[in-house]
Amino acid sequence: MPKVHLLDYVAGNIRSLVNAIEKCGYEVEWIRSPEDVKNADKIILPGVGHFGHCLTSLSSANYLPAIREHIASGKPFFGICVGLQALFAGSEEAPLVSGLDLISTSLRRFSPQNKDGSRKSVPCIGWNDASTLHEQSASASSTDSTATGKSFYGLNPTSKYYYVHSYFAPYTPGELEKQGWTVATATYGDETYVGAIGRGNVLCTQFHPEKSGAAGLRVIKAFLEGNVWSEPSPTGLPTGSSSATNGALPSDTGANGLTRRIIACLDVRTNDAGDLVVTKGDQYDVREKAAGSQVRNLGKPVEMAKRYYTQGADEVTFLNITSFRDCPVADLPMLEILRRTSETVFVPLTIGGGIRDMVDPATNKAVSALDVAKLYFASGADKVSIGSDAVLAAEEYYASGKQLSGKTGIETISAAYGVQAVVVSVDPKRVYVSSPSETSHHTTRTSNPDAQGREYVWFACTIKGGRETRDLDVVQLVTAVEAMGAGEILLNAIDRDGQNSGYDLELVGLVKSVVGVPVIASSGAGNPAHFEEVFRKTDVDAALGAGMVSSNQAPSPSLEFLRSASHWRYALL
Repeated sequence: MPKVHLLDYVAGNIRSLVNAIEKCGYEVEWIRSPEDVKNADKIILPGVGHFGHCLTSLSSANYLPAIREHIASGKPFFGICVGLQALFAGSEEAPLVSGLDLISTSLRRFSPQNKDGSRKSVPCIGWNDASTLHEQSASASSTDSTATGKSFYGLNPTSKYYYVHSYFAPYTPGELEKQGWTVATATYGDETYVGAIGRGNVLCTQFHPEKSGAAGLRVIKAFLEGNVWSEPSPTGLPTGSSSATNGALPSDTGANGLTRRIIACLDVRTNDAGDLVVTKGDQYDVREKAAGSQVRNLGKPVEMAKRYYTQGADEVTFLNITSFRDCPVADLPMLEILRRTSETVFVPLTIGGGIRDMVDPATNKAVSALDVAKLYFASGADKVSIGSDAVLAAEEYYASGKQLSGKTGIETISAAYGVQAVVVSVDPKRVYVSSPSETSHHTTRTSNPDAQGREYVWFACTIKGGRETRDLDVVQLVTAVEAMGAGEILLNAIDRDGQNSGYDLELVGLVKSVVGVPVIASSGAGNPAHFEEVFRKTDVDAALGAGMVSSNQAPSPSLEFLRSASHWRYALL
């Protein structure tokens, strides 16, 4: 089996990239020293997280001179995400840290709003373009038409690729091309940036090909096989999709290539027989209503995750709803689920439940939330979701006068792996009042008064799977965790859980109005129209389905929706 060398500086989820490389028929050899770089032929430099951390780590280990020599020698080099950013002179993310300076411009942070005043979430998370159509137009009008109509490293203008980043390389038409670079672009709001770039032996992508499904695997395979220009694949659409425009859901703007996401969620726990199963609750009650009260068993986690991937799910989230409290840390059942899932599922994987400081029952030693997260990342997770501990951390944040301790799981994990690696899962429920003056909490007027006719609500945060309500409202929680370093909010709604009545649009609108990070709507989806409704009526970034998605129907209504002509990855434009 042919080999490719991988330089890992502890860059988060490296397992998925290894699995993707092996899927393409190559074997990974690890680079452990600068000397290994000199002896390598093809090198891949992955990257997740902070520009400064990445470049400082490479510099302190004396890798940068070896990487420069490798590139200068003409041997193949592939940089991913921060691996692309390393080509540039520097970044606003770390002004005092220098890049490789192969391209003498610097990276900028996405603006939180467009020139027309409309807002956009940062970090940018989701599926976007990597289009070389501008390259082909320029080529067609020049004497060199070698690449006209060809696919650059397997990129397809009808495909979408998975991006997750806060900083970007601005694109000015013609500038990089004058230096010999071929550029594929993406657009977020009114900012156009470098999605992929290549010259000679170098290819770099801002997106994660190992998380971009079949389209991303084509890019990896093209690099490994040295296919710089090739005939484009027939279509970037998933099997079963016949059109990229029929019945399309709205995007943020007509020029915005970023899609909204639909996420399949699998609630995982042990049933009464001790087996790991996917289940689903009714207002967080996962037991059947009939006699016997057995835990609802909707299937096996790995098999269901693969099913959703092959049928078009954007991301897969595992919520460990019992946290397996008595398991030794290194033997957490979810670790094996992640390892096996990442072998066949090439879209982002999130794991929630049990990400907290704990004592390992096997060793009786303290284990930090960061150490638990490291195990999950090493097993194939791209993001970790923190629930109850986020509420407790927010309470401490306000008790200290909004002072950051630097010790919470949110802070330590985001500092090590970037804010995009940390999701906070919020479990609020409605509390009705007659007027805002009755409470000090943030209220909103509701179109659904309670039986007493009260027209105002505040959303109380809960912990322990909704069993305990705290004196903290959802606005307080999400603003606190954003300050701590959370990169995304998973917004559940206890009142809607299992009701199949649609998302709580009032809750979604309230939270979106107070945070700048992406928000995922959750709880209540009962049919495909509910996804469309939340996307049309709010500017939420993603919608999660669990009860409807985790159905034994074949295919379930939501997956039929995903596979339809209005498939979200392609049809939001």
